[in-house]
Amino acid sequence: MDRIALTLSSGEKLFIKKGNKIYEIIKENKLKGYEETLIVKFNGKLTELSYRIQEPGILEPVSNLNKISINTYIRTLQFIFIKAVYDLFPNAILEIEHTLSKGIYGEIYKEPKLNEEDIEKIKDKMNEIIEKDYKINKVILDKDEAIEIFRSYGLEDKCRILKYSRDSKIELYELGGRYDYFYGPMAFSTGVIKVFDLMHYSPGFILMPPKENNPKEVIEFIEQKKLAKIFTEAEDWARILQIKDIGALNHKVANKEIVDMVRIAEALHEKKVAYIADMIKDRETVKVVLIAGPSSSGKTTFTRRLAIQLRANGLIPVPISLDDYFLNRENTPRDENGDYDFESIYALDLELFNDNLRDLLKGKEVKVPQFNFFTGSRSWHEKPLIIPENGIMLIEGIHGLNEMLTPSISKENKFKIYISALTQLNLDNHNRISTTDVRIIRRIVRDYLSRGYRAEDTLKMWPSIRRGEEKNIFVFQEESDVMFNSNLIYELCVLKKYAEPELRKISEDSPVYYEALRLRSFLGLIKDLDGDLVPDNSILREFIGGSCFYKY
Repeated sequence: MDRIALTLSSGEKLFIKKGNKIYEIIKENKLKGYEETLIVKFNGKLTELSYRIQEPGILEPVSNLNKISINTYIRTLQFIFIKAVYDLFPNAILEIEHTLSKGIYGEIYKEPKLNEEDIEKIKDKMNEIIEKDYKINKVILDKDEAIEIFRSYGLEDKCRILKYSRDSKIELYELGGRYDYFYGPMAFSTGVIKVFDLMHYSPGFILMPPKENNPKEVIEFIEQKKLAKIFTEAEDWARILQIKDIGALNHKVANKEIVDMVRIAEALHEKKVAYIADMIKDRETVKVVLIAGPSSSGKTTFTRRLAIQLRANGLIPVPISLDDYFLNRENTPRDENGDYDFESIYALDLELFNDNLRDLLKGKEVKVPQFNFFTGSRSWHEKPLIIPENGIMLIEGIHGLNEMLTPSISKENKFKIYISALTQLNLDNHNRISTTDVRIIRRIVRDYLSRGYRAEDTLKMWPSIRRGEEKNIFVFQEESDVMFNSNLIYELCVLKKYAEPELRKISEDSPVYYEALRLRSFLGLIKDLDGDLVPDNSILREFIGGSCFYKY
């Protein structure tokens, strides 16, 4: 019997049977610190617990608070949900669509329509699958064989996307005779899923995973009616474009039908910008427009396009930069690590900002500041600012939706806009492309093309950016008067050719290697599109260059 040495993170050595699966090793040896882990590192590489160890090495547990472990849990929970739905309703069409209040929203198309009783049945079935502790097996099949399985299920969305895959072999997961594929690691067993909830959210459902910072508690659902409405609008846009998923998009590219799709997608953007400008015009008391959104949402280009539409409505937009109201560097607040916290609202001179706004609204001339980011200090514009009678202030910045920014300005004088890239198409019915992923890819491309930053640098910064967004932006999004979805249904086809080569440069020893690998895994399924088709006023030009509004 072949036995090989396995070194644990504690330094202890085990001699195990060659070919044993990792979860078997953990169970048989009662390895302390490994009992609840969903994924491990073997010889420094992230590895599923179903992996068979064939050579000596070092085995390390990965914390369940790690983002990769969290996503592994959610992926496994989704597979259990998929299995339960099709066990109960074999002829239904299940679509997992987007996040809402950190839960996963989707719809189940069936007759009669989904109701509360159906949700309870699905939840009971999920608990039954979890209780039986089914093993989840990874299998590798020829592409044609995988396509045939999904065709037998009637899942043409999966057949479409696999058709354009560059891989001849496809990795599938099997659970109780049900096959599916996912882009990232999977837990070895259904029994590891301990915490979840499922609720009816008409016309669909919301699958609620655990809290990221406390895996033993389900996240709390908070109603987000405006966000839900903008996602519905995104689905309407996808229907207008007749592009439901990446497979359908690839088909349009391959058959040279994409040119009209680009024009229609851009027209939908322009139509919504014009609609927002009309809303502002109709509210005659509005004098201050505040525009906020997370990183890489396209705020700058949106603001320029809105300014044009406001001019068409007879208003004169006057841009005011929040960045010019930063406190001098030595007065900037610090975070818990002692570093300057430039994303704090208190990094701005709120008193001066509100004084200036009040005076401008009264028709006074105001000498406004100008911040020098190199010296970290303030100077003053020589020419004073004055707002004409038909003028309207456009203020772009992350704190725009927070009432603490403009407490001295009456609500009737303010109009708040939230902008983000809310993805309206997914890889297929069971695999989402998250809004965050689209913004990461946008940011990687812009950082590389305009600033010379490596994709590795951008990915390392991203967790910090996300923390700032959670604290300063997302909590206020429902305070907006209107939301604008800056996502373009074709944009990943264009961004791919810039992002993919940069992601490939990230080496295996990088702490963000697996995040790069995950992004590459779904970019590899998308067909390229030439950037020359993108209009020069498109929000996408903010990231790939060539914008008519500014140069970089």
